[in-house]
Amino acid sequence: MEKIRAAILGSGNIGTDLMYKLKRSKLVPTVMAGIISGSEGLARARQEGLTTTSDGIEGLLKQRDSFDIVFEATTASAHKTHAPLIREAKKIAIDLTPAAVGPYVVPLVLGEPNVNLVSCGGQATVPLVSALNEVASVKYAEIVATIASKSAGPGTRQNIDEFTETTARGLEKIGGASCGKAIIVLNPAEPPILMRNTVYGIMEDGDAKKIERSIESMFERIKKYVSGYRLRANPLIEDMPNDNYKKKVTLFIEVEGAGDYLPKYAGNLDIMTSAAVKVGEEIGRHLLAGTWKKKSAGATL
Repeated sequence: MEKIRAAILGSGNIGTDLMYKLKRSKLVPTVMAGIISGSEGLARARQEGLTTTSDGIEGLLKQRDSFDIVFEATTASAHKTHAPLIREAKKIAIDLTPAAVGPYVVPLVLGEPNVNLVSCGGQATVPLVSALNEVASVKYAEIVATIASKSAGPGTRQNIDEFTETTARGLEKIGGASCGKAIIVLNPAEPPILMRNTVYGIMEDGDAKKIERSIESMFERIKKYVSGYRLRANPLIEDMPNDNYKKKVTLFIEVEGAGDYLPKYAGNLDIMTSAAVKVGEEIGRHLLAGTWKKKSAGATL
C-alpha cells in the first residue's frame, strides 16, 4: 500500500517521540529539521534513516519534494512564522503547538492545509466536554491540567499563556461549551506524577445514565490511539437546584505515556504525539483516496 511521507519540524522531546510513533504508523517519516546541529533528536533521526537538517524551516523546505505533511513541533511563536511558508510550499501542516493558526482538531480532521492540535490539556479533556454536550447543552466547562514539572520543557513553559487561551477556546469551538476556562499546573513532586486532568461541566439538563454512556463511548474511542488514557474515578454527576442549570459533572482523568522516547510520566507530551499521528493518518487516507478538499465541518475519527 502506498504511504504518505511526513516531515518533522522540531528536534526536541516532542519531535523525537513523534518520530518513533510515526515509524509504527501508516505514514513514512522522511525528514527532521531542527536548529541545533548536535541535538539528540537529530542524531536519533539519522540513526533511524531520516534526512536531517539543522537549518530549521529553510532547510526543511529545501527537502519539500520528499514529504507531503509537516508536523510542527517547535513553539507557538515559531509556528506563526512557519505557517505561511508551509502553506506557500503547498504542504499540509499539523501543528502540535498552541499557536491556533489553523482550525482546532481533537482529533477531528478538517479539510484545511493547517490544523491545530490545541494543547495536551485540550486533547485530554475537550473530547469529554463534547461527550457531555452530545447529551445536553454545556453552559460552562472548566479544566485543570496538572503535569509533572519535569515534563514541561522550555517550549511548554514559553507557551503557558497560549495553552490557557487555546484550550479554553477548544472547549468552546469543539467541545461545544458556551463558556470555557483552562488552567495548567506544573507539579514539582518527586517522583514525577502522571498527567492528571479534572473536567468540570455545568449542563442544562441530561439523564445521568445517558451522560455515563456518552463518556464511556468517548473513552473507548480515545483509548484506541492513547492506550494510557483512563478515568481515575467514576464520573461524579450531581443535580443542581438552579432552574437553568440541572446537572454538574466532574471527571478525573489520568494519562500515562507509552514510553517510546519520553518517560511514562510525560503523558501530556505523549497524548499530543499520539493525536498527531492519528490526525496525520486520517489526512493521509484522504490524500491517497483523492478526497482531500476544503470542508466547513470535520468528521470524528
